[in-house]
Amino acid sequence: MPIVTGAALRLFFVLKFPAGAGDTVIYDQLATNWLKHAKYAMDVGGQPVSVDIRMPGYPAFLAIVYAITGQTGEAARRAVLLAQAFVDLSTCLLVGALAALLALLWNQEASTRRAFLAGLWLAAICPFTANYTAVPLTEVWAIFLTALSLLFLVPVIASASGVSSLGPWLLNGRMFWLATALAGFTVGLGTLFRPEAPLLLITAFLILAVVLFRRGESKRLLHTVALMCFAAALPLIPWTIRNAVTLHEFQPLTPKDAMLPGELDPKGFMAWERTWLYRVRDCYLVSWKLNDEEIHLSDIPPAAFDTPEERDRASAVLDTYNDALTLTPEEDAVFAQLARERTTRHPLRTYLFLPLRRAVRIWFTPRIELVPVSGNVFPLMYMRQEDPVDQRVTIFLFSLNILYVALALCGAFRLRRSSSACTALSLFFLYILLRTAFLTTLETPEPRYVLVCFPALIALAAQLFLPRTPAGS
Repeated sequence: MPIVTGAALRLFFVLKFPAGAGDTVIYDQLATNWLKHAKYAMDVGGQPVSVDIRMPGYPAFLAIVYAITGQTGEAARRAVLLAQAFVDLSTCLLVGALAALLALLWNQEASTRRAFLAGLWLAAICPFTANYTAVPLTEVWAIFLTALSLLFLVPVIASASGVSSLGPWLLNGRMFWLATALAGFTVGLGTLFRPEAPLLLITAFLILAVVLFRRGESKRLLHTVALMCFAAALPLIPWTIRNAVTLHEFQPLTPKDAMLPGELDPKGFMAWERTWLYRVRDCYLVSWKLNDEEIHLSDIPPAAFDTPEERDRASAVLDTYNDALTLTPEEDAVFAQLARERTTRHPLRTYLFLPLRRAVRIWFTPRIELVPVSGNVFPLMYMRQEDPVDQRVTIFLFSLNILYVALALCGAFRLRRSSSACTALSLFFLYILLRTAFLTTLETPEPRYVLVCFPALIALAAQLFLPRTPAGS
């Protein structure tokens, strides 16, 4: 029943609200050129030019679907989205298994079947992950591979800490090293889709260091970390070799500011944005218009300027930019100077307060970016009369997002007294913390980037559906 319900929800999004994104065009070009010309390239000046602006995992997935269907681009879109729906349903099963594993760590007598079903249901009906099956982006695969990685990492860390309540999940001897290698390898596969995936591996290393140093097993720590690193590097070897041979660079990931050949890297403009931008709404109005559309001063929030003189300088540069719709090095330098001045004037704003506001925004949001909803709730009475459906949907999804986070926190609170479950809790929360901190440093704080944390959140939330006293205890 949960799989049927989950499939229906995903088909609803795929058939009713198929969507596109800026990166969709990039992934499509990479996949099409890879399939037709055996070249990982973007079209520049009418010719395919080799690039490294995106990791090859998602274009490889698209190329496989294109090869099977004999179609590319928009013609193959339905097949791509249906394949993603299948992958996301598989993620629901992994989340259920992760919930069962947590329950076993909490208490050997806990009903793992009940925990599995609770996790499966919560994952199946979650609209925030389900709606990303309807857009050609990396999220579905990133969430799947994160869930799979956690399913290997949790028993590895628990076994390393000496937990004996894992039952069939208990890893001894060769099974420990096999699971360790598989954990690293799945993180490596995840890196082929999202270059920041190794954050999960870094988190695991920190937890393992604490656990194994306490037990005086520093040698085992070195062996475990080395094996995970080696296994994680294996999927990246072909990509690294390709970049060395084709682009004459050592690049196992992607450049931080990936640009096409001949494009200006607007470091100054992005540095200026990092002194005020914290909402994804402003990305649509400013960031994603750069070198494509006019940017109007009226669309930039007043908080972007400390003084009228700052506003005038930015206005003069934007007037010049709007004439050509191409940011020049000189214009970028003006924004870089503005960024330096603003950061010098208020360093805590740039390095503490704005990142905190970004963190709150990416976690507590209605997540309506892929559905035809404006997100306007206020003024309450006006919006109730103007567009009541829009207002109700926004409030419902915002409340549902808070509910999922609250359930996860309550589930974690329930597990806190179990020493066996503490290592898993530490892994989950440290990963969420590190990933959130990393995301606050990006130029565009998109809420979709925290969706890879939802397998952990849902597995924790599922613990609330277990009886307080397991049968037989």
